[in-house]
Amino acid sequence: MRAKIVAANWKMNKALPQAIELMQAITFGLRQNPASCKVVIAPPFVYLERLVTETTGLAEVAAQNCCSRNNGAYTGEVSAGMIESVGATYCIVGHSERRQLYAETPDVLEAKLQRCYDHNLTPIFCIGENHLERTEERHFEVVAQQLEYVLFNFTVEHAAKTVIAYEPVWAIGTGLTASPEQAQEMHSFIRRQIATKFGQELADNITILYGGSCNAQNAAGLFTKEDIDGGLIGGAALVADDFLKICNELR
Repeated sequence: MRAKIVAANWKMNKALPQAIELMQAITFGLRQNPASCKVVIAPPFVYLERLVTETTGLAEVAAQNCCSRNNGAYTGEVSAGMIESVGATYCIVGHSERRQLYAETPDVLEAKLQRCYDHNLTPIFCIGENHLERTEERHFEVVAQQLEYVLFNFTVEHAAKTVIAYEPVWAIGTGLTASPEQAQEMHSFIRRQIATKFGQELADNITILYGGSCNAQNAAGLFTKEDIDGGLIGGAALVADDFLKICNELR
C-alpha cells in the first residue's frame, strides 16, 4: 500500500510570527478534520526546529534542501545531519528552482540523496521537464534521464526510502497545470521506469507526488488518478484553508 502524502513547500516566504500562525492554523484544522494522508511541511531552514514543536505529531517537517557535504568549511550551508538533529524527517532534493537558479548537477543531487539516506531523512526527489522540452515532445526522455543520472545510481533499498515528485517546470508558478490526464501519463511512465530498474514490487509501492501548481480547485481531479499519490504544494500551501482542502481531497 503506497503512502499518500501532501507536502507543503513554503519556499522563501513568511517571517517567523506568520510561519507560526500558519502552522498553528494547519494543525488546528487537522485536529478538527484529520487528513487520511500524511502531511509534510517544508518551511525555510531557520524555522525547522520551531515548527517541529508546533506540529504536535499532526504533521512531519521537511527541509527544502541540504548540503551535498557532511560538514566543514561551507559557509552558509546546512547539512543533512543538522536537519536530522532538529527533528525534521524529510528533505526536498532537486527542486527545479534549485536546478535552474543554483545549477545543481546530477552529481550534486546524487550526493545530496546520499546525505539524506545517511541521516535518516526521506528525500522528496523532484524531476520534470521545462516548457521547451514539453513542446518538443522530449518530456519522457528528459524525465527518464533525470532518474537514470541520479536515483538509478542507488540500490533498491535506497530507492525504497525515496519519494518522487513529478513537477512539470512549465506549470510551476505560472498558473498553468498539467491536466489530470497529462499528469497521470507521466506518473505511469515514471512507475514503469522504476519497475524496469528496481522491479515491480518497488514500483507498486513507491510514492509519486504531483508538483505543478496543484491547488484547492484542481487537486480532486489530479488525486483521482491511479498513479498520483499526493502533491508537493507551493503557493496554495501558504493559505491554511486552501492547504487543508487539498489534504482532504486525497483519499
